[in-house]
Amino acid sequence: MAYLLDANVFIQAKNLHYGLDFCPAFWDWILAGNAAGQVYSIEKVGDEIAAGADELSAWAAVNRTLFLAPDAAILGVLGTVATWATSQAYEPAAVNTFLQVADYFLVAHALAHKHVVVTHEVAAASTRKIKIPNACIGLGVKVMTPYEMLRVERARFVLGAAA
Repeated sequence: MAYLLDANVFIQAKNLHYGLDFCPAFWDWILAGNAAGQVYSIEKVGDEIAAGADELSAWAAVNRTLFLAPDAAILGVLGTVATWATSQAYEPAAVNTFLQVADYFLVAHALAHKHVVVTHEVAAASTRKIKIPNACIGLGVKVMTPYEMLRVERARFVLGAAA
């Protein structure tokens, strides 16, 4: 099973539970998963992270191989994702926004390559914003939270000797 991480996974990890300065094991786990062909994100998420101009953007810049470029398979399903978005009861502004942000490409990449989308977003019955889980459910793409992914993969961040 391969995972595609949403920008909020990185951002919330840095800001909350897995700060780069005090929980390097989380970040090492992501890189090890990437090296094993299991954990990725996409270029557009990398671009969102880069815009932060902080320690996370510096980490992402060093680890660019984590962020996959769009390929022919993704280009082939972008229309499927767009058709789904426009055929739902979302407000036009919600559809336009979705089609311009990384979420659209994240869902398309997962659909094209049968990856699991990992996000902190939760499905919502709103017509004002297309949430990643709603799009995934509508398109038959598996979606889970970062904590679910870590449990499925049995990630272990064991406390070592004090530095």
